[in-house]
Amino acid sequence: MTGAPESSEVPRLPRIDTTVPHSARIWNYWLGGKDHYAVDREAGDQFAAVYPGIFDLARLSRYFLGRVIRHLAGEAGVRQFLDIGTGLPTADNTHEVAQRVDPAARIVYVDNDPLILAHANALLISDPRGATAYIEADLLDPETIIRQARTTLDFEEPVALILMQVLGHVSNADGDKQARAIVNGLMDALPPGSYLALNESADTNVLNAKATGLYNESGGAPYFLRDPEQIVGLFEGLELVEPGVVPIQDWRPDPNPFGSPAEVGVWGGVGRKA
Repeated sequence: MTGAPESSEVPRLPRIDTTVPHSARIWNYWLGGKDHYAVDREAGDQFAAVYPGIFDLARLSRYFLGRVIRHLAGEAGVRQFLDIGTGLPTADNTHEVAQRVDPAARIVYVDNDPLILAHANALLISDPRGATAYIEADLLDPETIIRQARTTLDFEEPVALILMQVLGHVSNADGDKQARAIVNGLMDALPPGSYLALNESADTNVLNAKATGLYNESGGAPYFLRDPEQIVGLFEGLELVEPGVVPIQDWRPDPNPFGSPAEVGVWGGVGRKA
């Protein structure tokens, strides 16, 4: 298969609500992007007033994504990526990092935010030797995601499932059953040799936890912090890649523009399906 599939055509853009803060746009603001509105900047600044480290958290999470994709596309030899909860495009998106390693890499992005849909053309700029597609779908509907992803990805070959800072939108009540069911439903559809890569904000940083609690009272979609044991539990049944599930700055670190990174309260890792 070559080039972008027919499914990459961008659908009609729905109405964007600019009266309520949205996590993807706030995240873009913290990353220094341009795709946000006054309501998002206000919510982002209110969060940062309580937890100034949120800007470092966002950037370190982005660096973690880059290291993970380089490892998967390089050392692990993965050539297919399913990135759910894509967020707004910025520097070093998944397809850009993967296709630097192998231009034939194939990537499917998944999100349900209309502003991200408006930028789908930017996400879909792929090396012609590979493919990049965008699916408008919800994390809570794994069956639809898998069905549509099959038009671009070969599920007879390993796929890397990427879940970066997205499961926080799923409640962690009742033993984290809902998030585990989502992860298991997606991984069950992938063949042996596939990988799960994720990071999530933990409850280990007091200021982050306080700011998140205040944000959840603001009217935006709530974000649920997990304890490290819950994040580790999302990898149940998988073979963890060294160094396991750890604070993201400790996962195969390399030099970054911030020098020695601070503890930001985000844990992540990579696991392989045997």
